Amino acid sequence: MSDSDRNRLLLVEDDRLISATLAAGLHASGYDVATASSAEAAQRLLETQRFDLAILDEQLPGMTGLELAEQMRETYALPLIFLTAFGDAGRVRGAIERGALAYLVKPVDLAQLLPTLRAALARAEDIRMLRDTGHHLQRALDERREISIAVGILMERMQIARQPAFEMLRKTARSQRRRIEDVAKEMLLRRNSDPLQSGAGK
Repeated sequence: MSDSDRNRLLLVEDDRLISATLAAGLHASGYDVATASSAEAAQRLLETQRFDLAILDEQLPGMTGLELAEQMRETYALPLIFLTAFGDAGRVRGAIERGALAYLVKPVDLAQLLPTLRAALARAEDIRMLRDTGHHLQRALDERREISIAVGILMERMQIARQPAFEMLRKTARSQRRRIEDVAKEMLLRRNSDPLQSGAGK
């Protein structure tokens, strides 16, 4: 299975001829494409389906493409490509500020769109991986902080040094067959009781 087989696209374009032409070409190139002719229709699709990237016309009925792009970014963290009849610097800047990975000026044909799409999808994957790495790092930092606080509580209550306090926490986790991070977190929640009695009997 190629990369394109796994990518699902949302094409938001109110010109039916352009929408049909681009959708057919993208399908033929192996992409799975859902189309919407308005911001409202796009919102309905976003509520029920998952997409890897949106291709978005700047001028839409009911809501501008820039407004829809901002909603996509804030609610769905969805990367996008803008299609527009205008190419002035202000519009380009507005699109980039709303998360656009590329900006194409109409008329746009498939030969122009495909390499831009591939580059945008690759960039979107890089961003996703960086975001996931950041989440993992933050979680690890939070867990280390909880362990450190729990060790500090044991040091104070048991009047022992840091290393014996850590070993006590680790021994408790092993005896309960639990992660030391989970024992530390529960200990912080029950810090007014016996610090090592939480989870007893499990």
